[in-house]
Amino acid sequence: MFPTSAKEVQRLGWDYIDVIFFTGDAFVDHPSFGTACISRWLQKAGYRVAVVPQPNWKDDLRDFRKLGAPRLYFAVNAGAMDSMVNHYTAAKRLRHDDAYTPEGRAGARPDRAVTVYTKILKQLWPDVPVVIGGVEASLRRLTHYDYWDDRLMPSILVDSGADWLCYGMGEKPMLALTQAIEKGWSRHQIEKLQQIAFYRHGKMPAESFVLHSYEECCKSKQAFAENFHQIEIYANMLHPPVLVEPVGDGYVQINPTCEPSTTAEMDSYWDLPFTKLPHPRYKGKRIPAYDMIKDSIITHRGCFGGCNFCTIAAHQGKFIQSRSEESILKEVRLLAAMPEFHGNISDVGAPTANMYGMTGMDLSRCEKCRRKSCLYPAPCINLDRSHERLLKLYERIDSVKGVRHSYIGSGIRYDLFLSENGFVDSSSRPYLETVVLKHTSGRMKVAPEHTSDKVLGYMAKPSFRLFERLRKEFDDVNRRAGTHVELVPYFISSHPGCTMRDMQELANHPALKGIWMDQVQDFMPTPMTTSSVMFYSGIDPRTMKPVFVERDPERKRAQKSQFFKGRS
Repeated sequence: MFPTSAKEVQRLGWDYIDVIFFTGDAFVDHPSFGTACISRWLQKAGYRVAVVPQPNWKDDLRDFRKLGAPRLYFAVNAGAMDSMVNHYTAAKRLRHDDAYTPEGRAGARPDRAVTVYTKILKQLWPDVPVVIGGVEASLRRLTHYDYWDDRLMPSILVDSGADWLCYGMGEKPMLALTQAIEKGWSRHQIEKLQQIAFYRHGKMPAESFVLHSYEECCKSKQAFAENFHQIEIYANMLHPPVLVEPVGDGYVQINPTCEPSTTAEMDSYWDLPFTKLPHPRYKGKRIPAYDMIKDSIITHRGCFGGCNFCTIAAHQGKFIQSRSEESILKEVRLLAAMPEFHGNISDVGAPTANMYGMTGMDLSRCEKCRRKSCLYPAPCINLDRSHERLLKLYERIDSVKGVRHSYIGSGIRYDLFLSENGFVDSSSRPYLETVVLKHTSGRMKVAPEHTSDKVLGYMAKPSFRLFERLRKEFDDVNRRAGTHVELVPYFISSHPGCTMRDMQELANHPALKGIWMDQVQDFMPTPMTTSSVMFYSGIDPRTMKPVFVERDPERKRAQKSQFFKGRS
């Protein structure tokens, strides 16, 4: 287990620490938590890593002093969520709990945790590098709209004063950066590493794509929308250029991503000695987020769905990076042998459960592709949508001794196996039947998001007619099997483009009659999404055309309540 206190460091007999992590979450040594993943990966490479979870930033800062300075650098993240999303509802009301804190207690991390932690560390240890990462840093790496302050903010590198930002999934870039710092590389040498970002003064690199400056974006919403359109194109390319965004008297540089991890590399990330338990310091205390994932299995990373309101691809990437079946089965066997396991795997999945193993049939076409989504506005003809491999994986998991049930708790994309005309290939119907009858615990949750094709267009989601087809096939599976599994659809209110009339029509849509429904979420603009750009600018960055946006808090609430009126 990684040390979290001076006494634990002493018990290990360490006379130095290479890297000290400061994180906004409680520390859980499980591959679902980024701090654990990177700590274990650096440990495998021979580095001594300590973790300071949820440090107190309000007192005399003893938590920031207690381990002293690391030999190489401080690493900072806000936790598994952006701290502002963690703290506030879409109505900007303060949440009263925090699933990533012992006993769900709220208030254990500050607003904008990455910036707060980094400024403290720079104040106490000005000569020690600070590397920021995780969701909060990744999604705020360039000029972004901040819903809670209702304004554009510059890159988090500018506000925090961090030396380096590692964006996206961090095993490769964090190890490369750690080795470079250890070897004493010059700043100029480190600036060539992939998947890092930094703020600099002076001459911008010659071979780069230069965005509108932060100051231009603040003056012009069109400039901000144009910036985001370019950022999104390059974020979804396999080989993007260097991006540069001027700000103040300097610029932020975003280096291209590393190559997507191979199956062998993905297996190596999971073949680490995770205890899969909270740190012993939490003995006797419940961490709600851990309870949700402790019996889950992650099969892959990435998502090529390209939903406009979602940040998954911006952080994990568009290209699917899958583990091997043997790596997954090895983890299942270890899970089944744990004394706390009661036979039910809560989730075999990822951001989108049924994208496991899916790639382009001709990878040379993927090399040149600039599409944000492989599914919208229509499925890519180069995409292999077969579910055969996934069906065989489910069968092998269920055959492991000690496994009674394996459920699919992650979302599934029904446009991967279904079209308005029916199933897309020979594996499609068996996949739906298998998920409904063997891998659903009473309710199968899907996300059509809306009934209006106009609104769905702004979301980059398929037509609601596809959900109607899904319901027909779903009901048919239930009828033939004599089962009573429920279909539970999720919806979003007040998304850009959505009017009160659209919500009224959603609430009374005849295709939803007889379905149990209370799943509607008021749209929350989060950094680095197309939808948040629409919300702030009133412009669709894909077309540069105006879009209706409901910003009034009362009318936003009215849109959401309309949903429930329609269900009464």
